[in-house]
Amino acid sequence: MSEKEKMLAGKIYDPSDEGLALRRSETHKLCKRYNDTTEDEAEKRTEILNQLLPNKGKGAYLQGPVYFDYGVFTSIGKNFYANFNLTILDCCKVTIGDDVLIGPNVSIVTPVHPLRYQDRNMRVKKDGTVFDYEYAKPIIIGNNCWIASNVTIIGGVHIGNGCVIGAGSVVTRDIPDNSLAVGNPCKVIREITEKDGIELRKDLF
Repeated sequence: MSEKEKMLAGKIYDPSDEGLALRRSETHKLCKRYNDTTEDEAEKRTEILNQLLPNKGKGAYLQGPVYFDYGVFTSIGKNFYANFNLTILDCCKVTIGDDVLIGPNVSIVTPVHPLRYQDRNMRVKKDGTVFDYEYAKPIIIGNNCWIASNVTIIGGVHIGNGCVIGAGSVVTRDIPDNSLAVGNPCKVIREITEKDGIELRKDLF
């Protein structure tokens, strides 16, 4: 297996691999270009975003700044919105459904490092290249989700359809469909039902 194949399969891989390092470098440059644009440069933003995220649906909007490791391993559905400071470390596949809203300062991180420092610490190859042992786990976010501000989603997590993840949460395990989930670690508080419809909130009208 190539280092890329190992990475996407969730195996231990070498992040210093030349092909992976080159792809990350190109992606980081695209992020920098995107982050240097302003909201009134829509055409320029679209051109950069098409290169950065070739697997995105119609109507995707990223406020910026944005930070991706690879971009090509992230799939985004239609009508996606991300507020300021979105970070996606897509060393394994990140799949985001349709009509997903992302608050500011959200991190979606697939990489995992060994618990033992003997396995985790940096190593040096004979040619002087520094590397570490790393692996990654995929992340799935379903349709119609709202991920509130300052949320961190850890590799291996599947968030179901119609979920709301409360501000500041750290999601370390799967969240079932239509759940309101909050906390560190993130836990399901209750199911979201028709009783939560805004038409029932007289104080809002």
